[in-house]
Amino acid sequence: MLDYYVTVSGYGDAEIEIQKSRFISYVKRVETEAAATAFIEEIKKKHWNATHNCSAYVVGENDQYQKADDDGEPSGTAGKPILEIIKKNQLKDTVIVVTRYFGGIKLGAGGLIRAYGKSASAGLKAVGTTERQNHTCIEVTIDYTFIGMLENQLRMQGYRIEDKQFTDKITLTVLEKVGQEEILEKKITDWTAGQAILNRGGQMYVDTPISFQE
Repeated sequence: MLDYYVTVSGYGDAEIEIQKSRFISYVKRVETEAAATAFIEEIKKKHWNATHNCSAYVVGENDQYQKADDDGEPSGTAGKPILEIIKKNQLKDTVIVVTRYFGGIKLGAGGLIRAYGKSASAGLKAVGTTERQNHTCIEVTIDYTFIGMLENQLRMQGYRIEDKQFTDKITLTVLEKVGQEEILEKKITDWTAGQAILNRGGQMYVDTPISFQE
């Protein structure tokens, strides 16, 4: 798992008109190349009568799966500018399909590149982007006498309490960024005078929405 990366928030779409042609962009977060290709096929079936359904995606921790498809537009004028928008924004696990309904006015190679890039950007703006930060789940088992103080300290310092379990003691699952676990563990040990039992669990991503930069 990567410690940190940026991707789209989920699913979104947007439509713009350029020289009487309709450009409809569809954007989705995907985690596999198979999911990316399935989404492209889904949009193609939905807009089976469109002039073109051009697409691009970037998938994988190391961006190892990348593809751009012009779908009948002149080579390099559709899929590539869509792909460049994804890469410009350093997005991972992202697929974009831009559907075009021709309006009767030819745009030329430069016009097509600008149009598909603009449409892809509109789609990204509609869906939004998010930072995904990998966190370690730290289980903190304490006596009930510590719970009020500990929860207050954690919240004041911006830590996220993911879960609570109640038995003869209380076990909190607290999230800390990967690589910074010892910082939180030391704080909890200090706050509880060494009375807390600490165990590191699995890892999970925490999503934080960010502004899309056009």
